[in-house]
Amino acid sequence: MGEATTTVEINPQNFKQVVEKDGIVLIDWWAPWCGPCRMFAPTYEKVAKKHPDITFAKVNTEAEPDLAGSFEIRSIPTLMILRDRVLLFSQAGALPEAGLEDLIRQVRALDMDKVRADIAAQEKTAEAS
Repeated sequence: MGEATTTVEINPQNFKQVVEKDGIVLIDWWAPWCGPCRMFAPTYEKVAKKHPDITFAKVNTEAEPDLAGSFEIRSIPTLMILRDRVLLFSQAGALPEAGLEDLIRQVRALDMDKVRADIAAQEKTAEAS
């Protein structure tokens, strides 16, 4: 048996189930023809192995153009991080291992009650204007 992959391939059928999980979910938007994506993939896998409690997902933008379109993915690789269904981070470009670990550390340290309160306050302000 080959080594079990630590990442989840996302498609339209399982997308909702993956992103609506409690806890931390990372999504790597990539394509087979993209050089930087192929360079980032081993880093992503390596970091995934160190954090079994986090969901590391991948979306092949070639195979899933509708998903990529609905998230306005314009350049790849793009990394998104959600925690408890809140999108906290979205950025294009391959990260070095230390950068990815640092982001995970920051997301783990967040007080999600405060984050949700801040979002609610921003939404109130937006509605008022």
